[in-house]
Amino acid sequence: MKKIVQRTLMALAVASTLGGASTLASAAGFALIEQSASGLGNAFAGAAATAEDASTVFFNPAGMSQLRESQIVVVGHAISLSAKFSGTATNPGLLGGGAATGDTGGDAGGVAFVPNAYFVMPIGEKLNFGIGVSAPFGLKTEYDNTWVGRFQGIKSDLKTININPALSYKVSDSLALGIGLDYQKLDAELTNAVVLGAAAEGRVNLSADDDAWGWNVGVLFNVTPATRIGASYRSEIDYNLKGTTTVTNAAGAVVSAASGATNAYITLPAMLSLSVSHQLNEAWEILGDVTFTKWSTIQTVNVVNSTTGANRDILALNFDNSYRVSIGANYKHSEALTLKGGIAYDQTPVQDQYRTVRLPDNDRTWLAVGAKYKVTKSAAIDAGYAHLFISNASINNTRGQLGLPANLGSTTVTGSYEGSVDILSIQYTQSF
Repeated sequence: MKKIVQRTLMALAVASTLGGASTLASAAGFALIEQSASGLGNAFAGAAATAEDASTVFFNPAGMSQLRESQIVVVGHAISLSAKFSGTATNPGLLGGGAATGDTGGDAGGVAFVPNAYFVMPIGEKLNFGIGVSAPFGLKTEYDNTWVGRFQGIKSDLKTININPALSYKVSDSLALGIGLDYQKLDAELTNAVVLGAAAEGRVNLSADDDAWGWNVGVLFNVTPATRIGASYRSEIDYNLKGTTTVTNAAGAVVSAASGATNAYITLPAMLSLSVSHQLNEAWEILGDVTFTKWSTIQTVNVVNSTTGANRDILALNFDNSYRVSIGANYKHSEALTLKGGIAYDQTPVQDQYRTVRLPDNDRTWLAVGAKYKVTKSAAIDAGYAHLFISNASINNTRGQLGLPANLGSTTVTGSYEGSVDILSIQYTQSF
């Protein structure tokens, strides 16, 4: 038992370290719904109701009440995002205006690895404790350094790591409650080209980070022996990001007058999920889920000079609230093997008129398949694959240059994006 707990803590520590790796948004906006491979096979339909394994710490802490043994879950996700731009852009006025030189930026996406780890243990007959380590939000887009839209963005990299201790309490055979705390760290890096004078082009790099606290709660109803309903809520989290803006000229020398301490306020959104699972018979289970994300907490993000309070940049995102709807099914082929499938529609928070090169997001449709294989009575392996079809996204965005030097002309990026996402997830579950 002692060795198992030690291995659990080691897995959580490894996940904490890897959670800082660059991540790609796979759910709409820059959310990462990939918190288990067992759920991916169903496109995360029924995630707040199934309580299939210890990953319920994230999806609904009340679900821990269904686990009567201690359990470790370790998960890895490979996420491949494609985002290709076609269109044109203009130069700032001080560089002569007109059509910008450069290419279309290549594929702004890439491949990233996202880990999760969870541990749950009973404390008596009614109380369970759990802890999860995950990355609820993440984004990385990166274009060629000389692409036509470089004055609006080159690299955009946002990473989070979330440590989530939680408790569940079994009120009765039909009702369980759950509550958790979220310690979350956010790191952000933004780069783009800037005009430093007549025919002079440079680069700006913003790096900032902060950590903050949030919370999550859940409830689980066993309506009948065959039907379960779950609801969960994850709170919004407020950040005061602090860091440094560094402006360099073409030779790489720092432009001191335009560089220095920087901060920005941003609130990551709250999420509310309602899920259902229903056992049709011994072989078939059907699942459903609706998740609401309050993206409207993100409107205009002012990146300011920490000393003077003057704007270094303004990110006019103007997000809308969004919904994600999913349905899925499980087929128990045998005692050892369960086959899974699911579809989902994921609504983007990005409005067409405010789409930016940093987040050229649009609505997406999920098709997912997966399988669970019980290696032994106490160990299982889950595998899941999903392909996300992202609707083509138009862009017609004009931005001026702030900070120092300022007012040197705006640029406009006009065109469209084609995109898709592929996700492959593997999970190991050990009960003891």
